[in-house]
Amino acid sequence: MSTLKALILSGGKGTRLRPITYTSAKQLIPVANKPILFYVLENIIDAGIKDIGIIISPETGEEIKRAVGSAGAWGVNIQYVLQDEPRGLAHAVKVARPFLAGSPFVMYLGDNLVGDKLNTYIEVFYKDKADAVILLKAVKDPTAFGVAEVAEDGRILTLVEKPKEPRSNLALVGVYIFSPSIHTAIDRLRPSARGELEITDAIQELLNSGCIVKARVLEKWWLDTGKKDDILSANTVVLDEYAKLDVKGRVDKLSQVSGRVVIGKGTEVLNSKIRGPALIGENVKIHNSFIGPFSSIGNHCSIVNSAIEHCVILENVQIEDIERVEDSLIGRHAKVHKNNSDHKALRMTLGDNSVIEV
Repeated sequence: MSTLKALILSGGKGTRLRPITYTSAKQLIPVANKPILFYVLENIIDAGIKDIGIIISPETGEEIKRAVGSAGAWGVNIQYVLQDEPRGLAHAVKVARPFLAGSPFVMYLGDNLVGDKLNTYIEVFYKDKADAVILLKAVKDPTAFGVAEVAEDGRILTLVEKPKEPRSNLALVGVYIFSPSIHTAIDRLRPSARGELEITDAIQELLNSGCIVKARVLEKWWLDTGKKDDILSANTVVLDEYAKLDVKGRVDKLSQVSGRVVIGKGTEVLNSKIRGPALIGENVKIHNSFIGPFSSIGNHCSIVNSAIEHCVILENVQIEDIERVEDSLIGRHAKVHKNNSDHKALRMTLGDNSVIEV
């Protein structure tokens, strides 16, 4: 039996997250101050998988390599596979075929977060001698996803990519387990109306060929972090599940820290209130401010005379004299300052190096 490998898809242009993704790969946007891609790697490594291929694009590939760093630091073998154009998930599998080398593999979208561990689904794959195991989750708007129609006995009947008239509300989660049979199915595909080789079409081809395709509904959460609100939702879920009280920085006697709050080394909190769950990075300055629940603030930020709630703030951001910032995603080195405005609350998506005066 060939050893199970993993293929992480970290290409794409991240158009739905612009302007952040003009200067950074979407898979490296932090959730609770850790890049989304790192959660994916950890989940795969926790399942005991040692050979990992990462699909990269020409635009962001070098940034992905720098962020992941030495493969030895992760204790696994990591190889990078260039996909020159975003021509579909099945196309990514096709270009990765030399790396996969006839092995079964987990395919994991690098901008997806799931609450479940992979081990249970890998056991199903081997126990049932499946050609594919697909993970499903009920969603409010199935037209935005690949959708599975499932019979009462759990069999997959049909799969359709972003259907105009969905037959169910069960979306395909961005995690799949495949046998080498998927390559034959992909070779039979033609590009879809979108001009891409769709993985849903490849799985449907497996079904048409009589292959064993199993479906399982995720027990916990699934977060597709393709848009700003998705990032904020992911930050909320991860903080709620994992944040614990851990104060390493300095908090003066005039300040109040309540709930599950993480404060990094070198951070200074003066005359401020922080209400958890919240995560404050290292060497952050928080003076005369309020940091509300479900906020994560990156290293080397400065928050002065301001109120922040339900925000993801990347590194080296300065926010001064702003009455309220909420539901916002703010890129690295951005500056937000007061300029005689009467705005009460700001909601923003700011790219790296932005300067805003309000």
